Amino acid sequence: MDRTYDPRIVMVGAPLVLLAVIESIGHVRGPAGPDLAFVLFAVATTLPLVLLWTQPFAAALVVSAAAVLSVTGFQALTVAGMGAQLVAGYRLGRTGSPWAALPLAAPFPILALAGVEARTITMVLACLAPAAALAGIARRAHGDAAANTAARQVIADSLLEHTARGERARIARELHDVVAHHISMVAVQAENARLTTPGMPPAGAERLSAIGDTARAALTEMRRLLGVLREDTTAGERPRPELTPQPGLRLHEVNDLLDEARDASGTGTRLILRGSPVTLDPGVELAAYRIIQEALTNARRHAPGAAVDVELHYAGDALRLFVRDNGPGPAATSHGHPHEDDHEGSRKNGHKDSFGHRAGHEGGHGLAGMRERATAVGGDLRTGHAAGGGFLVEASLPGEAAG
Repeated sequence: MDRTYDPRIVMVGAPLVLLAVIESIGHVRGPAGPDLAFVLFAVATTLPLVLLWTQPFAAALVVSAAAVLSVTGFQALTVAGMGAQLVAGYRLGRTGSPWAALPLAAPFPILALAGVEARTITMVLACLAPAAALAGIARRAHGDAAANTAARQVIADSLLEHTARGERARIARELHDVVAHHISMVAVQAENARLTTPGMPPAGAERLSAIGDTARAALTEMRRLLGVLREDTTAGERPRPELTPQPGLRLHEVNDLLDEARDASGTGTRLILRGSPVTLDPGVELAAYRIIQEALTNARRHAPGAAVDVELHYAGDALRLFVRDNGPGPAATSHGHPHEDDHEGSRKNGHKDSFGHRAGHEGGHGLAGMRERATAVGGDLRTGHAAGGGFLVEASLPGEAAG
């Protein structure tokens, strides 16, 4: 219940008290002049409004009683008194007891039916006093309903949030206890097999080493995912993990990638931009970044010392991506002709993909991974002989700017 003082009481109450005094003084009862008793009743119908914002029931009770006595005793009621009755009834229904608002308005319909002399006044109050009380009750009910709806929404949101946190915690436990355990076992067993198997050929040892590297990389990515899943469930228990956004084609990110490749290989690596760079869909930018990263790694491992050009061509509705090296180029077919579209990733001199697999007709997982990334975002990728020699990775990706 609202018990705070409201300055509107001065704006409403003071004019009504003043108007009631003026009206009652003008009410003449014979040659003796103004009837002082009527003046007192007129003040009694308005002055209790000062208690309306702190004691609505007491104020409404005094106002109603004074109004009834004024009508029955003097067959008159000031306009200010009628207004005070309506204000008090509304306020009591709005902030006080709804069960008291209507009973305090009930005498006026009874007086109207009883046929008192002040028929006009009683008829007006018989209609308006209950209506004012009902309006206050309706306003209170509307406010209570809105508050209840807001409270239910808060409870529902809180329940949903706690459910989501619990589900994320469950997924994190499953990933940590089951999946991560098995992946770590893959890494350990691959390393043990490489070190303990006698007479293992170099190619087999290299493949086992690549399996171990891939498993460890998967564990690193899983730890990052676990950090995201546990971010909410461990709030306040441990420091938040540092989260970095997925890489894209921002100039500094591509330059950093090329700098890493340049430092690792000690050879020239250039970035060529054509067209006006725009911000693309994050998925497209991530796919392009990973294709460049994989192509640079492929060139560094299988064409050591070769210079590499990375070209990004923004062509409106498409992004054309080229990664060229001036190394030995793709392997020849059995007939001695170069394989122009090397879907199997074949390279000369036993060229292997970035996972250490031979990339002849056995199939290179690194090149296949690049092709899968391009296809996943609605693009395509080709690998093969570069004009002038060397190896070329060419990708065409959707180039619509992000909304």
